[in-house]
Amino acid sequence: MKTIKIIIEKGVDNYGAYATNVAGIYGAGNTAEECKQSILDAIETIKTLDLSQIPAILKQDYELVYQFDTISLLNYYKGVFSNTAFEKLTGINQKQINHYASGHRSPRPAQKQKIESALHALGKELITIVL
Repeated sequence: MKTIKIIIEKGVDNYGAYATNVAGIYGAGNTAEECKQSILDAIETIKTLDLSQIPAILKQDYELVYQFDTISLLNYYKGVFSNTAFEKLTGINQKQINHYASGHRSPRPAQKQKIESALHALGKELITIVL
């Protein structure tokens, strides 16, 4: 299965997104959720084009992979995780998490990796849960 990589970034007024490996896929929205929906709408619109204009990857099975900048990621999951929860997951002080979420500070690559690894570990743990 092919992968379409979507970058989501926080701008001054809204969120923007684009595919790095498929031309013509762009989206925007007031929230990251709206931005993701805009990307899905753009893909559906592209699929309505003349068959010869549809990128080959969209004619087969594919998955979307979202890459967030740190500000967008922290704000996207703000309703799910508090800064306290992010601190517990990552070991990064919640005041520092707040600075990252507000854009007052940018995390070093090692801090970004810590956040990503903690979320991936949580995801792997959650997948194993059976009720």
